[in-house]
Amino acid sequence: MSISTGITLPTETPRERAVLVGIEVKSERNPWPVEESLAELAQLASTAQVDVVGQIYQKVDRVHSATFMGKGKLEELLELIDGREADAVIFDDELSPRQQREIEERLEERFDEQWPERPVKVLDRTTLILDIFARHARTREGALQVELAQYQYRLPRLTRAWTHLVRQAGGAAGRGGTGGVGLRGPGETQLEIDRREINRRIDHLKQELENVRTHRALHRQQRRKSGVPVVSLVGYTNSGKSTLLNTLSDANVLTADMLFATLDPTTRRVELPRGTTVLFTDTVGFIQKLPTTLVAAFRATLEEIAEADMILHVVDITHPHVMNQVQTVEETLAELDATGKPVITALNKIDRLENLTLVQHQLREFSNGAAISALTGQGITDLLACVEQVFLASMVSIDTVIPYSRGDLVALVHEKGTVEHEDHVTEGTHIKGRVPPEVAVRLD
Repeated sequence: MSISTGITLPTETPRERAVLVGIEVKSERNPWPVEESLAELAQLASTAQVDVVGQIYQKVDRVHSATFMGKGKLEELLELIDGREADAVIFDDELSPRQQREIEERLEERFDEQWPERPVKVLDRTTLILDIFARHARTREGALQVELAQYQYRLPRLTRAWTHLVRQAGGAAGRGGTGGVGLRGPGETQLEIDRREINRRIDHLKQELENVRTHRALHRQQRRKSGVPVVSLVGYTNSGKSTLLNTLSDANVLTADMLFATLDPTTRRVELPRGTTVLFTDTVGFIQKLPTTLVAAFRATLEEIAEADMILHVVDITHPHVMNQVQTVEETLAELDATGKPVITALNKIDRLENLTLVQHQLREFSNGAAISALTGQGITDLLACVEQVFLASMVSIDTVIPYSRGDLVALVHEKGTVEHEDHVTEGTHIKGRVPPEVAVRLD
């Protein structure tokens, strides 16, 4: 599959060979060393079915405005591409439209005569992630979100060489009913026509996703009325969120040892130790340098996090830069305005550790946490007890008599709260216990 177009090609098509490029700006504070960031980029490339045949990086005072890297390093990159016979170069940051054009021109000057049938593609981290998202979106909503992000990214980079994309990537002439490329007006270039058609498609996708957002808001409103608490699973990509949801609820969510294995949200009911029912919702994993176009396109999905009653942060305790991943997730939650909620941390993958002392030390860093293995089920009981304890702390006490004619309210208390004492009096069912605030209001 060609990354730059998003078109599925026959399976016998050879895998692309890529050289990775990274930059570390000395004056900028970045917890991720450039070497580690490139290692993650290599994982992304592997997920996109691309073979990494080399990498190069540079530590600079500032990013070059025209070619991203300095003149000497760019020449070194060209030599590396030539020596490794790479057909793609992937930058570990988002290139500006100007940078992409300048680098493409340098590659054309160097390799067009040498490889006329195999031009070297210029890609960046955003392009790579968009390609992975396009591969893994399984629902109509996911496909809409990815298509919107693709168009928003490509529009400012549209050149005459990209005019075919309006017909290939996303289907402006297909689903959505926007039609093909329209008739050319007076003085219009083909590029202007394509830009207009892409803008039209973007408007259509935004409206479709706004409908999705409205539909989700209605569902959330119904959930709040029912008093069923919602726990949102968040975490760095490949931290084990989907595996945990499967273990908790037999959700049968796709799991794989790759980045962004699942994109589409999945919600399942889970019963806590004392019988309280809660909803666990799995969402897309986070990653450093998450493209802003994706955050905007996935707004309807990510709002599930902001509207949840509790956040369960799943952490891969075995990752060499685990605290950097934790920081990335926390920063992303802040961007989504999802702070200020109760947070429980699940230190996952302890089945891979030989010494659990590390886990005990890490648990001290978090106010509410449990060490677990989502794969084997170890520690899951402790995790659910922790979730229940935090929910109980947020509930309100009740001491009320419910008329016998309102047996539905008695059932609601049992389902959504905890009953400490229950007996029957002349007026009805006398109950003492704790319930969510939404349920308490209905008992007044």
